[in-house]
Amino acid sequence: MTTDPPFSIPAHPQRRFPHGSGVEYEGGTEFRLIPDRERSTPELAETVVDILEAGPYRYGDFHDLPMPLWLVRDEETTDVFRVAVRDGTVRLHVLPTTESDGLQRFFERLREASEGESWAVQRHVDGR
Repeated sequence: MTTDPPFSIPAHPQRRFPHGSGVEYEGGTEFRLIPDRERSTPELAETVVDILEAGPYRYGDFHDLPMPLWLVRDEETTDVFRVAVRDGTVRLHVLPTTESDGLQRFFERLREASEGESWAVQRHVDGR
């Protein structure tokens, strides 16, 4: 029996392309990874960047936003998802084709990078 949190995805977002305004997502699933001790946004963002730079990720960040946000592709699992740091949490946002393996592997790397720190996982599902 494992104590690791499940990263099952009960709802994927629906992608919409409104005329003249890019892409929007409706519904979906988000996983909030919460450290057992309070950490600042810059500290959490630095940890995320260290994980992304170590690989096996291809990623890009969004610059002019009020929070750190990356679009991430795990080159081993081919999963694509967004990673955000907000309110003392690392958030994994499921995209329409995201599967659980990439999310689980990112979480495992986060725990390894945190040198024994405990993390809680909360899953939030939005309706469509």
